[in-house]
Order: sequence, then C-alpha cells, then structure tokens
Amino acid sequence: MTKKGRRAAGLMSGTSCDGIDACIVDIRGRRVDVLAFETFPYPHAASKRIFDLFERETSSSRSVCHMNFVLGDLFADALIDLARKRHIPLSSIDVIGSHGQTIYHVAKPRKTGGRAYLSTLQIGEPSIIAQKTGVTTVADFRPRDIAAGGTGAPLVPYADYVLFRDRTKTRAVQNIGGIANVTFLPAGGGVEDVIAFDTGPGNMILDRVAVLATRGKLKCDLGGKLAAKGMVHEKALASLMQDSFFRQRPPKSTGREKFGVQFTDALFRRFRMPFPDLAATVTMFTAKSIAVAYKKFLNPIRGIDEVILCGGGAHNPTLVGMIRDRLDPVPVRIIDEYGINADAKEAVSFAILANATLNGIPNNVPGATGAKERVVLGKIIPGAK
Repeated sequence: MTKKGRRAAGLMSGTSCDGIDACIVDIRGRRVDVLAFETFPYPHAASKRIFDLFERETSSSRSVCHMNFVLGDLFADALIDLARKRHIPLSSIDVIGSHGQTIYHVAKPRKTGGRAYLSTLQIGEPSIIAQKTGVTTVADFRPRDIAAGGTGAPLVPYADYVLFRDRTKTRAVQNIGGIANVTFLPAGGGVEDVIAFDTGPGNMILDRVAVLATRGKLKCDLGGKLAAKGMVHEKALASLMQDSFFRQRPPKSTGREKFGVQFTDALFRRFRMPFPDLAATVTMFTAKSIAVAYKKFLNPIRGIDEVILCGGGAHNPTLVGMIRDRLDPVPVRIIDEYGINADAKEAVSFAILANATLNGIPNNVPGATGAKERVVLGKIIPGAK
C-alpha cells in the first residue's frame, strides 16, 4: 500500500477458449507499461474438457470441480513460464489479477424460492496460483458487482477509463473477443459518465463457422480470408439482426450461452449457402451489430472522435474493413497504435483491476453493469510475501 507504483500480472481466458493470456506490467498512476505478454495455448485434453463444461450433456459438478484446479495449475504455469522467458523474477511481481475461465454467466434473473437471482461462475482456482507463484492473487471479480445489483459484466471498462479517458476526445473502445463489447468515454467525463455494454457476437460465431466449413481443420477464419472470398447474404443478415438482444437497452451482457455452438450450428443448418458466403455474412453480422449498437445507444455517433479496436478481431482485416465502412466517417484505429498489443488488452485490464483492488479503489462501473453503487471487486488470496 505504501508503494507509489506496482508490478502486476494479468491472467485471462476468454469466451473463445483459445488459451491463457498472460501479461506482466508496471503501473504508476495512469501509466501502464507492458513488460511481457504471451498467449499459452491449452493442452488438447484440457481444451476439450473446457468445452465439455459448456454443454449440459457433457458437464457435471464433478468435472467442474476437477477443472477448477486443473486450470488454476495451468494459469500459474503460464505466468511462471512468461516470467522465466523474459527474465523477470516472480518475486518482483506484487499482485496477480486472474479472470479465470467463465463456465456460465446468467445475465437474466432466475427465480428460486420466490426470489430472482443473477449468477456467474469462473474457474481457475486462485489458491493454486498464489501457492505456486508465491504472489498475492486477486480473482473472482464478477460476483461482487452482482451482489451490488449489477450484471457482473463487462468489467474492463474501468481499465478502459484508466487507459484512454481524455479531456478533449470522446472515445469508444471496442473489444472483439468471443463476444464484442464497447466502452464509451465522453470527453472530460468521470467514471460515472462511462457507458459500456456487450454489443453482441465477436469472433465466436466466425470461429465456429470456420470449424464447420473445414471439418475441424481450422479453428478460426485466420485474417478473414474465408469471408473475403464470399458475398454477404442480406436477407440472412437481416434475419440474424432480428434477435431480441439487439433491441435490449444497456446495461446488458451476453456470452456463449446465447451466441455459442448451438446458435451457430442452428444458423448453419438454416442458411444453405456456400461456406465463403456464410463466413462473409456472419462477419458482417458482427460488424453490423457493433454499428447498430452505436447508433441506437451511443447517439449521436458523430460525437465520437475515434474508435479504438482491441481483441482478436482487430487482427481480422475483413472484419475491420466492414466495421470502418459501417462507422464512417468516425476514425477506427487499432489499439497497437497506443502501445498495447490488441491481444494483451484484457489481460492488462485484469492487472489494472487487481491493482485497484489492493488499493481499496472501487473498480466496477455502474454505467456498464447496472450496479447500484461502486464497489471493490475481487477476492484476495495472500501470497508468500
């Protein structure tokens, strides 16, 4: 608490489940310097078991319990490997912020005993991380926001506010991971002025279509090459945009339970078209859902001075081009231009969140989650020092 700055690590596994993002950063006030970042792919056996947890037919309380500890071990190993490769002593790291892996997120109330509850579950046991690394670990960020009346998502808007607020520019930070979400930062505004919400699907549907189109040979449409060869089917796109999620007002969040395998397999059966056309159509689905969200809920869109793209979708030129066309004349930039790797952004965000937790600083954003008040997120597992 007496230090003016901290060295923090961030660990993240998103809805695409392609691996563990690990980063090490130095934080001093608003300045965040990324010292190291790498994505560590899951071992095949672990990856399959994670995906099994998402489906009722292949999941069980026993498997969730088991994988909680497996992932805690893998998360710890990812950070240990990263520190070793970059010659950064683990003892120099003050805190680890671990998001874990979301297994299920219930964003609409379910009733039990006459009371309605939201709920969320992330696994990747932080006690294992703290024990193996010796570093104090902050994890399980979402439940406290839900306890305060929020939806527990999105959480990165606090980090977006720390990194990108500006006195004269109004910015929208658009993350495109498995799910896409936006943080709106009005010029000169405080954290109470931030608006953030999930705009809809990001890469999740695109990835599944690539798997289906290549019978498992590809896990994603790398660089948007498949979509670039296809044609957008406007009637199919219009049908997809009729989903009630896009009419729902913020705060709102979504996930794999909405736009995951079942959703994509159903549209695959429903829309009979060549694979490149299907890839182009669902890529435009992501782009259009982002643009529609801006026009409906961030009006007037011309008041935005710039859009900053991050997440895996920022590496897809076809998707980025579609977004630029839909948001023209607003400039659309990639977060790398600001010194942060597009893939590292969410891991960096959880390092920032963990640092705030240790400082006792409220790090949820009620304008994003709908919480009744600002609260300090996360559970702290003390390390060896």
